[in-house]
Amino acid sequence: MGQSGPEEVAAYLDTVIPPQRQADARHLDRIFREVTGWMPRLWSGSILGYGCYAYTYASGRSGTYLATGFAPRKAKLSVYIMPGYADFDPLLAQLGKHKKGKACLYINKLSDVDEEVLARLIRAGLDDLGQRWKIMPATGG
Repeated sequence: MGQSGPEEVAAYLDTVIPPQRQADARHLDRIFREVTGWMPRLWSGSILGYGCYAYTYASGRSGTYLATGFAPRKAKLSVYIMPGYADFDPLLAQLGKHKKGKACLYINKLSDVDEEVLARLIRAGLDDLGQRWKIMPATGG
């Protein structure tokens, strides 16, 4: 589960560079908090996660992972929407400049995208994930 509290999240955001990426990360944090209603936790030291879910696959593999979140990487912002974007093409078409992976959206800078569409996409991803797994707030430790 996410392993940090508000102080660690704030300290991490202070380290994000360059300055525009830090400003975008702080703004994204506000969007995610507003959409999810949850405080972030750091996952793997550099991903801000909002909520989490426990999973067990048919193979028996199980674990806990963030429900949604983002990582302010040096080159791009990586937005994580689980389990992926398979059914979100109409929203993605309205989003603006981005690239996508299976469960990750890459954005150069926040001003490249429509923030309202991004918020709707985050909500849609949570709703989709919630049909498969129970989502709960991530607690710090």
